[in-house]
Amino acid sequence: MEMNKAFFKRKEDQKPKWRVIDAKDQVLGRLATRVADILRGKDKPEYTPHTDVGDYVVIINAKDVKLTGDKWKKKIYDRYTGWIGGYKETTAEKMRETFPERIIELAVQRMLPKNKLSRQIIKKLKVYPEDKHPHKAQAAKK
Repeated sequence: MEMNKAFFKRKEDQKPKWRVIDAKDQVLGRLATRVADILRGKDKPEYTPHTDVGDYVVIINAKDVKLTGDKWKKKIYDRYTGWIGGYKETTAEKMRETFPERIIELAVQRMLPKNKLSRQIIKKLKVYPEDKHPHKAQAAKK
C-alpha cells in the first residue's frame, strides 16, 4: 500500500468471524458498547464507516445480565402499537421474565447509528437467554 492512498474495505474482501460473548454478570451498558463496536468493525484496523466490516456476535446467558442501581424496577421500556390507546410500558424486571434477550438487543440497537447500514448490521447479532445456541457449525470463537 502506497503512502498517500486512501484504503476502503470492499464488501468482497471481508471475511467475518463468529464471536461468542457470555453476558453472565456483565453490566448491560458496557456489554452493549463492546458488542456494538464489534458489529460495526471498529475494533479492526481496516474499519470503514460506510461498509459493513464487523463480525457476527452470539450472546449467551442473556437472562443473567446485570443492571446497576435500582434500574430493574425504574427502567421503563415503552412502545406504541399504532392503535388508539396503544401505548405500552414495561419495566426491565418484567421484560427479564418474558423476553430477557430483548433487553440486550434494544441496548445494542440503540447504540448503533440510525441509518440503513445499522439495520443491516443488527441482523448479525444473535442473543440467547441460556448457554445453548444453534450456531455450533460456524466454529464460533470466544
